[in-house]
Amino acid sequence: MRKARTIGIGMDYSSTSKIALKWAIDNLIDEALIPLDEFKQINVSKYYGLNPDKEVLDMLEPVSKHKKVTVVSKVYWGDAREKLCDAAENLKLDSLVIGSRGLGVLKR
Repeated sequence: MRKARTIGIGMDYSSTSKIALKWAIDNLIDEALIPLDEFKQINVSKYYGLNPDKEVLDMLEPVSKHKKVTVVSKVYWGDAREKLCDAAENLKLDSLVIGSRGLGVLKR
């Protein structure tokens, strides 16, 4: 029996983070066990001051059902560079997928 992988995806609802999410769905998720239902609840979003992106939720819903994945969220506040590193360490992630912000090689 294979060990379940834990995959983190840095999400700021930008177009590049959505591309990173789609890539992770298509390439990293099989039948792993990774709860979306709570995140979609209005009271949870209001409590954390979030505005979940409908397009992202629409991408995650079929993955949850068809690929037998349980999707969870963890909200971090602060500098994204630091918080992504914190997430990788604290959540013991096997993979972390992030978008490239659309910058070319020279501007990066």
